[in-house]
Amino acid sequence: MEVKISAVNFKISEKLESYVEKKASKLVKFLDAVVSIDVLLKVVKFESAENKEAEIKVKVPGGSFFASKTCDTFEEAVDRTVEALEKQLKKHKESH
Repeated sequence: MEVKISAVNFKISEKLESYVEKKASKLVKFLDAVVSIDVLLKVVKFESAENKEAEIKVKVPGGSFFASKTCDTFEEAVDRTVEALEKQLKKHKESH
């Protein structure tokens, strides 16, 4: 399973990259069939405090799951996005 991390409008630090990879990799425990995880981090609305956005797309056979959150920090945005995806994956697993 591959975790691909992209950054828009800024250069991602190694510390942030490893944090994102660690958090995103946890999604596999909710659904074994994860093919890949695409993470997009970007700075939106430079003038506001809550301008760090995380978008995560989890690809599985026959479909994908997506969540996006905007927060004060990338870490918080990633945490909230992962939580949203955990709920989606649990619900999908229970229904199948």
